[in-house]
Amino acid sequence: MRRALIVVDVQKDFCEGGSVPVKGGADRATAIADLVRRSAGSKYAHVVATRDHHVDPGGHFSDRPDFSTSFPVHCVVGSEGGNFHPNFAPVATDGAVDEVFYKGAHSASKSGFEGSTEEGTLLADWLRARDVSAVDVVGIATDHCVKATALDGARAGFTVRVLLDYTAGVAADSTRTALDEMRHAGVHLTGRPVVLS
Repeated sequence: MRRALIVVDVQKDFCEGGSVPVKGGADRATAIADLVRRSAGSKYAHVVATRDHHVDPGGHFSDRPDFSTSFPVHCVVGSEGGNFHPNFAPVATDGAVDEVFYKGAHSASKSGFEGSTEEGTLLADWLRARDVSAVDVVGIATDHCVKATALDGARAGFTVRVLLDYTAGVAADSTRTALDEMRHAGVHLTGRPVVLS
């Protein structure tokens, strides 16, 4: 079984100091970078990362966000906040990350499986072309984009595991709900999520 690691949205805007900060995000960025350095090429056949990459996502941006389907402006294409967090960025540029998938240019996309490479290849197609059948998911936030990526991965037929020690959740209640949803969908969960808010 060939396994890939999917690193979800470890971007400046989702960490402390960003426009939609998740407490503990910067620490998770460091932990994920360490995981990638230790595991790329050994534990994982491939490591990929996703990025929110918004041009005009419509109602996903709101001056009165509900923090469920609408949020403050974040990860706009070309903005500093859309870049990988500096604790993670070095592994994304030194060859340890094989590909980056961009999502949400004109939508409220949360799942990495809605993302595509700069050439337009979807994540599921990219993985299948490399005979990957199992994925580990880490990143930000447990109760939003990590959950959506894990659920879509399971729906696409991949064996999915979420490494909760390498995720950060927005809130305790929504994280508990997300964990229940993922378990119900057959996603295997390991570790404990970081929820500091």
